[in-house]
Amino acid sequence: MSEENDFGRLIGDDVKPLKVEKRVIINSSKDNDVDKETRRLAAQEVAEEKQDPLTVPVDLVEPLAELSFQRPGVQHGVFKNLRLGKYKLDARLDLHRLTVEQARKIIFEFIHDCLEADVRCALITHGKGEGREIPALLKSCVAHWLPQFDAVLAFHTAQKHHGSYGATYVLLRKSDKKKLENKERHSKKRF
Repeated sequence: MSEENDFGRLIGDDVKPLKVEKRVIINSSKDNDVDKETRRLAAQEVAEEKQDPLTVPVDLVEPLAELSFQRPGVQHGVFKNLRLGKYKLDARLDLHRLTVEQARKIIFEFIHDCLEADVRCALITHGKGEGREIPALLKSCVAHWLPQFDAVLAFHTAQKHHGSYGATYVLLRKSDKKKLENKERHSKKRF
């Protein structure tokens, strides 16, 4: 005899299994009335926005305005050294004679190239735009775009010998490789 028959004899014939209600209700998708081509194009646009999130409408700054940005957590001493131009400039980008759209694309590529090359501090020369129809347009764009990068920890208007109000120092986060090297270097000093 099987175990089920033994169990059934023990509890009796009038016992019935409990009905369990489904906890998850799955609706069938009804894609028949949806234009799949429109959906695909919309998804493609969202993917492109994720790749290049820099927005074009910006608040204009004055040509001689000092640009300054510091993320929470960046030490004051580190920001002061950036502001004073004490860090070695590992990369430079010149935006003179570029349109806003060209500058947007180039800055996006430049920041990503800097991250891949383990650049810690860079200089972006944008000019002041004095005497132009829209003064300090590229400078305003740089001030608006840089905080949109998570990798940009801080930026500040450059010292006179690096371009003054027409250039900006950019401090980038350390790559994982650089963090590990730094950790190893400092751990050796303890022993």
